[in-house]
Amino acid sequence: MENSTEVTEFLLVGLTDDPHLRILLFTVFLLIYLVTVVGNLGMIELILLDSRLHTPMYFFLSNLSLVDFGYSSAVTPKVMAGLLLQDKVISYDACATQFFFFAGFITVESFLLASMAYDRYAAVCNPLHYTTTMTTSVCTRLAIACYVCGFLNASIHTGNIFRLSFCQSNVVDHFFCDAPPLLALSCSDSHISEMVIFWVVGFNALFAILVILISYLCIFITILRMHSSAGRQKAFSTCASHLTAVSIFYGTGVFMYLQPSSSHSMGTDKMASVFYAVVIPMLNPLIYTLRNKEVKSAFRKVLGKAKSTSRIII
Repeated sequence: MENSTEVTEFLLVGLTDDPHLRILLFTVFLLIYLVTVVGNLGMIELILLDSRLHTPMYFFLSNLSLVDFGYSSAVTPKVMAGLLLQDKVISYDACATQFFFFAGFITVESFLLASMAYDRYAAVCNPLHYTTTMTTSVCTRLAIACYVCGFLNASIHTGNIFRLSFCQSNVVDHFFCDAPPLLALSCSDSHISEMVIFWVVGFNALFAILVILISYLCIFITILRMHSSAGRQKAFSTCASHLTAVSIFYGTGVFMYLQPSSSHSMGTDKMASVFYAVVIPMLNPLIYTLRNKEVKSAFRKVLGKAKSTSRIII
């Protein structure tokens, strides 16, 4: 990536300049980030500790938690620093790094959700062959492919955006380094860059959504053919958490990115960005914990062991 710009740092406008509102937002963001860190890292530890959760579904869920922690940490700490300390300056290289990791992790999440949909398809539609279909080797290869595709995608977008010149202004009308405000800031012709983003993001999203839609179409057909209401309920319950996570993630992402630049409103983009960059990483562990009996059972088991250990020590 060649830096042909005179800009060496950017100034992030942030969310607000109102001192009272900044303190309120800092408190909210701090609470959300703490829940995100504890929830996602706790989910990973819970899956590692409980042997009953050593299954393909929870293997992908642990990777999803890692990715949520990753892309939240790429954005939220800098946002909180801007709100509390008015530290709005970010260097050119730090801006490119933040964008790279955010774009990488969010794309990995997209492909992980598609892999989880395929896993649910295998579990519901081919239960007798599930253990031979979703082997450890297959799951590992799918996860590696998600990370490779995600960070390859991030490399394309980072090189595509930061090859542009930023010679007129360094004020980014956003609270982190994201594609739309950086493109709006550039003094180069950004038409090609916008088209690259539109088609690459569109292709990745379309591929992942097609995998999810085809998987769930097969799942629903299989469920409708079931004669047992208990079997139908069990099949629905195994897919409910994943469907909720998919709806939230893709609904916000499609609204944010797959619209022409002429339709972009920075105010609207900021609100959508807060949701997908800060709130969604917190929601996923809550969704899978509240709607999953196995996770709740494993959590109670860990708590029980912790209480027993503390009694022995006392």
